[in-house]
Amino acid sequence: MDPKPLRNAYGRFMTGVVVAITEASDGRRVGFTANSFASVSLDPPLISICPGQFLSSYEEFKACDRFTVSILAADQQEVAEVFAGYKGDRFAKVDWLAGEKTGLPTITGAAASFECDRHDVITAGDHIILIGKVLGFQDAEKPGLGYNAGQFFTLS
Repeated sequence: MDPKPLRNAYGRFMTGVVVAITEASDGRRVGFTANSFASVSLDPPLISICPGQFLSSYEEFKACDRFTVSILAADQQEVAEVFAGYKGDRFAKVDWLAGEKTGLPTITGAAASFECDRHDVITAGDHIILIGKVLGFQDAEKPGLGYNAGQFFTLS
């Protein structure tokens, strides 16, 4: 199956945009932009993200004990672009706060953010499904940033 048309077809599903962050074993913070986020369960509180093997931070996420997910607000396209492609210090380019439960960064101004312990990691083709148990969250009650067919959008 040709992956480009398949990716385009997958991209027809409108999603939100998140930034996932963890810490490598050497203390470096790493993060990436994703639209593969889902709430999984309320009891226990679980969420998931799906890092791909192509990510420079794939091994760090695969091995992490904790991570954060920030659902980007409608006005945070620039943050999404930094974590999607900037090769320098991404954390110097955006405003962030250390989470109360994990100490890991969450994106300032996000629509919502979650601090998680790793609950499970499942290999799924060229990605992993990283399931996190929510330790704490913030809800700014703001509209989120959307993504569809390779383009960012907002409903506001």
